[in-house]
Amino acid sequence: MKNKRQSAILEIIASGEIETQEELIERLAERGFHVTQATVSRDIKELKLVKVAAKSRKTKYAPLAGQALTIPEQLMPVFTHGFVSADSVNNLVLIKTLPGMAQAVASAIDSLKLSETLGTIAGDDALLIVCRTDACAEDVVLTLKGFAK
Repeated sequence: MKNKRQSAILEIIASGEIETQEELIERLAERGFHVTQATVSRDIKELKLVKVAAKSRKTKYAPLAGQALTIPEQLMPVFTHGFVSADSVNNLVLIKTLPGMAQAVASAIDSLKLSETLGTIAGDDALLIVCRTDACAEDVVLTLKGFAK
């Protein structure tokens, strides 16, 4: 049953943009799998699904194996605890962090190896990412907000 359910989860996320666990639970119910949020949460962890930026400017679940954008496990707590907000203007992304956390958060972001970024500059509680294009800056903001959830 678990293998069938997890296969169904992979099919569901491949066929559409699933943004929340609730949406995933609804789609599973349509296929005859009646599960709790805790079960779906465990399945997401076991399947190594991550939230990534979607074309709709929101986030969606996707398999980790197929994604180049991952923050290493040891840096993820640093990112999630230090990250406060992100916003873009033109090709620049400004990220606000907790005081003293900007350099650590910058290190986590640099580990993503974002190809369309030119560089990251960190201060005490903010960091600046310079992107090649305005669209890249918007995508970076969405990606980082996805990791922060």
